[in-house]
Order: sequence, then C-alpha cells, then structure tokens
Amino acid sequence: MLNSKQRAYLRGLANPIETILILGKGGINDNVINQADTALTARELIKGKVLENCELSSREAAQIIAKSTNSDIVQVIGSKFVLYRENENEPVIKLPMR
Repeated sequence: MLNSKQRAYLRGLANPIETILILGKGGINDNVINQADTALTARELIKGKVLENCELSSREAAQIIAKSTNSDIVQVIGSKFVLYRENENEPVIKLPMR
C-alpha cells in the first residue's frame, strides 16, 4: 500500500512515460493481464489508456488490472491510469520512505 508521499513521487515519474497498455472494444482479457504483468515486472510503473469504445471506465479497468497483477493504482485521470508494482528481485524505482 502506497502512502501519499510515495504516490506523489510516482505520479511525477509517470508524467513523461509513454502509454503502453491500451484497452479498446475487447476490454480486459488474459492477454491484456499478461502484457500488464510483464510490463510491471520490467518497468515497475506503467501507464494505460481506456478508449471510448471500451465498456469499462478507466477506474474500473485500473482496479481489475491492479487486482489481477497484484499492483497498486497510482492515479486515474480521465481515460488514463497509472499502475505500480515493485520488482522484488531487481528494483528500478526507489520510493521515498514514509
């Protein structure tokens, strides 16, 4: 669970990164979950976008993917969301302490 200081730090890091997870008409399936899981392992911080033709809202999609990948939701703004999961073997991001 992230505290507000850590969440703010991650929001700042997420600003310049590219959106790598895009959800459309197909919604969330095993392929999307696997892609998110692999990206979180490699990068720890990913940005996703929900297109207008998706039946889920960005918050719903973020919650489903976060639960499936055991990650934390950093933020949801409009159609975009940011997820974080620490890589326990090779951490890339060092979070500020509480």
